[in-house]
Amino acid sequence: MHEPWKYIDDLLVRYPKLAEARRDLLGAYDLLRQCFEAGGKLLVAGNGGSAADSEHIAGELMKGFLKKRPLSEELRQRFAAIEPEKGVAISERLQGALAVLPLTSQDALSTAFLNDVDVENIFAQKLLGYGKKGDVFLGISTSGNSMDIINAAITAKALDIQVVGLTGLTGGKLGNYCDVLVKAPESENYKIQELHLPIYHCWSMMLEEYFFGMGE
Repeated sequence: MHEPWKYIDDLLVRYPKLAEARRDLLGAYDLLRQCFEAGGKLLVAGNGGSAADSEHIAGELMKGFLKKRPLSEELRQRFAAIEPEKGVAISERLQGALAVLPLTSQDALSTAFLNDVDVENIFAQKLLGYGKKGDVFLGISTSGNSMDIINAAITAKALDIQVVGLTGLTGGKLGNYCDVLVKAPESENYKIQELHLPIYHCWSMMLEEYFFGMGE
């Protein structure tokens, strides 16, 4: 039986400060689960340490996190039908993935846009190119006031993409554009970031169990 709240309860034992965010932690998980279940993808962006978090999240969801996530028997047979020996070997090495696209990647595109257009809309531009209805945008900003994240959130809403915000204590202006806002109850950047990591690890465990089951 899938019991997502058990991961949140464990998180709150280790980080009791997050107790006030429990409802929003579960609400964000529900949005992500529905997104992936419908074939959508998660688009993530942040600046500095939050940019590193964006890449980290992709690393946890695009491959096995706590589980090996073997491919389905049907998909493995399709590999084998294409190339009996090599196809089997490939399928045995691959792991089930949930589609995550960090908007912090692609240096050539980013620097071209920054040079030719402006600084505050690079994530918005990427959302315009990659986003579609049914996706989720996760904007990470310790202050909640990073203009490039806010502009991306506005763009997401214009594209009918749901928005999850991950911020610090106040939530900032980003909260005005979020379907779910998860606030780490700290005001110093490093302390906020120290709470962001266990939050998205918790989501990763919950999603992995839902989509890839209890076993290894």
